[in-house]
Amino acid sequence: MAAAITGVGAGLGVSCSSKISQGNSSGSLRYSVKMTVSVEEKKKNFTLKKSEEAFNVAKELMPGGVNSPVRAFKSVGGQPIVFDTVKGSRIRDIDGNEYIDYVGSWGPAIIGHADDEGSVIPVLPHLPSTVLAALAETMKKGTSFGAPCLLENVLAEMVISAVPSIEMVRFVNSGTEACMGVVRLARAFTARPKIIKFEGCYHGHANSFLVQAGSGVATLGLPDSPGVPKGATVDTLTAPFNDISAVENLFKTHQGEIAAIILEPVVGNSGFIAPNPDFLNAIRQLTKEHNALLIFDEVMTGFRLSYGGAQEYFGITPDLTTLGKIIGGGLPVGAYGGKREIMEMVAPAGPMYQAGTLSGNPLAMTAGIHTLKRLQEPGTYEYLNKITNELIQGILDVGKKAGHAICGGYIGGMFGFFFTEGPVNNFADAKKSDTAKFARFYRGMLEEGVYLAPSQFEAGFTSLAHTSEDIQLTIAAAEKVLKQI
Repeated sequence: MAAAITGVGAGLGVSCSSKISQGNSSGSLRYSVKMTVSVEEKKKNFTLKKSEEAFNVAKELMPGGVNSPVRAFKSVGGQPIVFDTVKGSRIRDIDGNEYIDYVGSWGPAIIGHADDEGSVIPVLPHLPSTVLAALAETMKKGTSFGAPCLLENVLAEMVISAVPSIEMVRFVNSGTEACMGVVRLARAFTARPKIIKFEGCYHGHANSFLVQAGSGVATLGLPDSPGVPKGATVDTLTAPFNDISAVENLFKTHQGEIAAIILEPVVGNSGFIAPNPDFLNAIRQLTKEHNALLIFDEVMTGFRLSYGGAQEYFGITPDLTTLGKIIGGGLPVGAYGGKREIMEMVAPAGPMYQAGTLSGNPLAMTAGIHTLKRLQEPGTYEYLNKITNELIQGILDVGKKAGHAICGGYIGGMFGFFFTEGPVNNFADAKKSDTAKFARFYRGMLEEGVYLAPSQFEAGFTSLAHTSEDIQLTIAAAEKVLKQI
């Protein structure tokens, strides 16, 4: 693989060019970065005038001017950015500002945006080896069949081979849809009504999940959503993340009624929160003792912490798993899967009904196949771990040096930090973070050419397209902004 990226940090006044070269040595992948950085004498003017104009029009056309709440920048202030193009680790808005991107379309862009680098591992003989070229070739045959296509088999085999818990899989169109289906399946299989979720964990916007939810609900400070009837949430029980005694008490109080526990094995929708040692093991043991199912929502963590997801990383095998984002390579996708005996309850094999016209569409399957092939290359996760470690440690170091209360962490290509002393073990801890300071930091980083998630309560993501140069530019920007705020 060889990639060249050139760009200008919006506020750093730095023009950058870098090349990543990849080669195999003794069966391992080596990434070497050659960097040249020249400092421009004149700082680039930063303006969001065109974005502001576009957003003002959008507010008359769409609720809040957006199609997903967190995009509205409510918690960080100012106008949201309207983007024009993405490539590699960089994104450009309609005003011409370029940013190093740590949102990655909220996770899917793990190999970088608009991939045209290709895999060193053969994919399919009739398709090109890059995501963009393969999509172009697939589109010649059509964008949607509403019927089976061979590509579904290929991606299904890859997912089943990779994820320890999955023996059969059902593709859907979003993470929300996957979580809706998997909870219905758990209730059908156990003939029990109740589920346990954790405060600050987000499993999509289905009625039964909008109880102590994370993501946009946490960002906007919304109560349980209007329009959700009490009957839809009466069987949803909640506990603080990392609190095993609270879960034990729920099982005692609702003996024989709990169908499943669903959780993000690493929370990404309250900011980045890792499980305490033995927490996941204890949850796994409790579900077995009470004949309940364990569901890992790996929409974020799947194929990101390791090729087999969080369950491979931690060595904990749930009964059911939800996936999304990465397995569609940036196209709308979701999936749920698990043990064969459970999955065979799904229609038409069994009585639990779930359907979708666009499920398994050829474009999403193609992008997912090529993305997963790239992730199979030797050294992939070692590289993600290396650059993410450099990023988060660098931000924490300059933050503490500037006198701020700050804590954070990472696993693989997923990270987060909070403006609080910490530690942050759950959503209640996360809410102690100084969100006003985060908003100032966020706006400052935008002007320095760095795009982070516009909320203190969202995880960040790195990709194979990020270079050591990107990381160093980001840390330098953070140091500058943290000294100013």
